[in-house]
Amino acid sequence: MKILRPTSLILALALALATPVFARCYRCSHRSSEAKREFKIETGHPHGWPDHVIDHVIPLACNGADDPRNMQWQTISDAKAKDLWERNCQIWGGRAYPAMSR
Repeated sequence: MKILRPTSLILALALALATPVFARCYRCSHRSSEAKREFKIETGHPHGWPDHVIDHVIPLACNGADDPRNMQWQTISDAKAKDLWERNCQIWGGRAYPAMSR
């Protein structure tokens, strides 16, 4: 196992945080615009909700469904915080880690 020096770790963390979420998601190309549109209509916000984003309750990176039943409105700040732990699923190859067990 290779041990990273603190400067390498800081640089890696800075690069990860600077990369947009959509660029990190390996499953983003599979998102359904129809499911997103259906979710917006079902929740009464067909044109979006200011300062909110559509979030997957079980992340796509953790093998969550791209379905309106797996979507929720989330504030932008909450979405950024959730993105930090969602990266673990991407690192672990799409498997949910113990904290996300069903």
